[in-house]
Amino acid sequence: MTTCCCYKVFFFLVSLIFLILCSSFTVLAAASGRELIGFEPATNDTTSFSYIEATGRGSSKWGQLDPKWKACGDGKSQSPIDLLDQNVKVLYGQEDQLRRDYKPANATIISRGRDILVSWKGDAGKISINGTDYNLQGSHWHVPSEHTFNFKKYDMELHIVHVNSLGETAVVGVLYKYGKPDPFLSKLFPYIKSVTKQEKSLGIFSPNNMVFGSRKLYRYIGSLSVPPCSEGVIWTVVKKVKTVSREQVQLLRDVVDYGYQANARPVQPLNGRAVKLFIRPSKNL
Repeated sequence: MTTCCCYKVFFFLVSLIFLILCSSFTVLAAASGRELIGFEPATNDTTSFSYIEATGRGSSKWGQLDPKWKACGDGKSQSPIDLLDQNVKVLYGQEDQLRRDYKPANATIISRGRDILVSWKGDAGKISINGTDYNLQGSHWHVPSEHTFNFKKYDMELHIVHVNSLGETAVVGVLYKYGKPDPFLSKLFPYIKSVTKQEKSLGIFSPNNMVFGSRKLYRYIGSLSVPPCSEGVIWTVVKKVKTVSREQVQLLRDVVDYGYQANARPVQPLNGRAVKLFIRPSKNL
């Protein structure tokens, strides 16, 4: 074989290996993203978790129920947390902006038993944090809120989950109190009433129905708030509390499995983590 042929074979093999590695990385990143937001079950046939301590599977025991959930008990950067004024560093101006660029895409709705999940199957846009893009994956609700402001708990919390190309997760949390109906839930009301554990299509559905504009945004590094409680999640919690009707909250309670009507994990120790409050001059998010 000539030297020229040897070089061609060598470069062909190197290129082939590179393509295989890239494909594997992409699949793993995508799978990681699905696991983080629940597209793949967080539990298996023999292990489940509860929010009721009397079951022996409540949040204080999560870390003992499955070796993969060890972070739920031993982790030092767990979520949710209390956003206490005295622990927050206030930053004014344009540093560390969160920008969103959502667009309508095919979406589905499903009951996961513990909550209701809306997921976007196509390209529904993204948010950008520090110049890194995180693609919108899905949203779900917790009743009551998981995060608290100065130890005050609210009536509901929306989690909007995003994943970047490396499989890293960024979640936007929006807290609600009783008042006027939430426009996003109003759009979904008939679908939630008939939700099952089989995915149902919402057709083309706009994530811009999730209104969370605010001049003030908390930012900290935390975890998933359900098993496996994986850490390294970038949390952005909107300071402005939105409103939701009692009827909307009651519906979310009615359609989940028994024992999950209250599906909020208690606040976790801060353990010296930095919490920032970004205040922007413009109200546009």
